[in-house]
Amino acid sequence: MSVKKKESDWSVSEIKAAVDAYLKMLALEKKGQKFVKTVVNLALREAALPTRTKGSVEFRMQNISTVLMKMDREFIKGYKPARNVGSNVEQAIRAVLTEKGIQPGDPKAPTADEETLERRAAVLQKQNITEPPKGIKKPKRAASSRTVYVRDPEVRAWVRNEAAGHCDGCKKPAPFQKLGLPYLEVHHVKPLAEKGSDQISNAVALCPNCHRRCHYSNDREEFTALLYEQVARLIPE
Repeated sequence: MSVKKKESDWSVSEIKAAVDAYLKMLALEKKGQKFVKTVVNLALREAALPTRTKGSVEFRMQNISTVLMKMDREFIKGYKPARNVGSNVEQAIRAVLTEKGIQPGDPKAPTADEETLERRAAVLQKQNITEPPKGIKKPKRAASSRTVYVRDPEVRAWVRNEAAGHCDGCKKPAPFQKLGLPYLEVHHVKPLAEKGSDQISNAVALCPNCHRRCHYSNDREEFTALLYEQVARLIPE
């Protein structure tokens, strides 16, 4: 009976095999194409990783997500970043990613991925941006199975900081915190789907209740008009 290797014993070739498989799945996810993680996991264990368990391969994929997150790059949604990654493992994964041309991302770069956008905006919020960002006048639709648009994390961060922890609609404090910051949802007064801009002149920070009110309430038009009155920077588009 073969003895399973310890997690710390992963060789460079094994790390490369895991990263290769991960990046192929990530490419499919970005295109909106489906894949089955368990099938990929099994294929790896039948070929490049014969001494590894299903759980071991799964955990390594989560490690890769962690490293990509730290590099400010998108990662596979189904592989939640592991909380603890050994420094040697992290360095090995990062080295393979770098070898494949994947460099740290720009935290200010626009993105259509909601998790990446939220993470980048949180980092920028904590930097207390003082200069109003330009934003994106004509946001582009991203190549996805869903209707999503490329948005500017600086706009999200700036609008939230301007709200100072209070809803731009009801003026009440944010209901809770997320990532160490008051939780407010950034709402585009003229929807992006209706050719609205992703700029501070078309965005407000709302509590979840007021955000839903903008979309579903019987008085949503009146409430939107109130936002224009209350937030001086807003410009009708």
